[in-house]
Amino acid sequence: MKIAVMSCIHANLPAFEAVLKDIDENQCDSIYSLGDLVGYGPHPNEIVNKIRELQIPSVQGCWDEDIVEGLNSCECSYPSLLAEKRGIIAHEWTNQQITAENRQFLAKLPHTIKLENLCFAHSSPNSNHEYILPEMDAFTALERVLSADADVLFCGHTHIPYDRTLNAGMLQIRVNQSNIESESERQFQTPIKRIINVGSVGEPRHGRPNATYVIYNTETEEIILREVGYDYQSTCRDIIEKGLPPIFAWRLAKGLEFAEKAEDATHVCQR
Repeated sequence: MKIAVMSCIHANLPAFEAVLKDIDENQCDSIYSLGDLVGYGPHPNEIVNKIRELQIPSVQGCWDEDIVEGLNSCECSYPSLLAEKRGIIAHEWTNQQITAENRQFLAKLPHTIKLENLCFAHSSPNSNHEYILPEMDAFTALERVLSADADVLFCGHTHIPYDRTLNAGMLQIRVNQSNIESESERQFQTPIKRIINVGSVGEPRHGRPNATYVIYNTETEEIILREVGYDYQSTCRDIIEKGLPPIFAWRLAKGLEFAEKAEDATHVCQR
């Protein structure tokens, strides 16, 4: 069975439609979404409506969570105070635009979805806001997959795709119980695990504006990273016309994470 896995659509309708067309052309059997249906982009209701219409199983992303719960999760991931202010503007704009029905839909999205030995999560089984980066310590990365009770963990959140294999190894844990004086050690062997980051449909950050997603063959365990071109200029125009920060359009056209990387000594967490 061939399954298409996508993430981080971020209210970008032209990108989403282009990816759906590519999925259809590649004759995938099913589609899974890793959340962040909204945020940054100009088409939040259109995306949620389409997900609901096509009945695409989706987990809840960090932006989906924040639109429902409010800005209550501290990421401290903005590179500057200016970048954080732009993110708050995008949150407030999306919060005003989203319909009550779509907000309720986002609220009911699960944190993870399991399919046999596969687990789908927005960023980590532990949190919608945790970054599982390709350079994460191997033991920590392995723990994330084990905590999902899966062999393959599909995630997004970073907007940069990668495929990482965690080789089989021996894990040793030490148990110290308060009612027992001596410690006990336990060992267990783990099979090969895998983390597949599918990148981003609506706000790619791999240096190009093309949308990315992954096709996974459950029989052969082969993955194909798809990079799909689309009319990103139309999304850029909508970003500007709808009053979102114009720098979002520039960033989308360049496929970059941030508009600036400079340190900002005035940037302190406010949440």
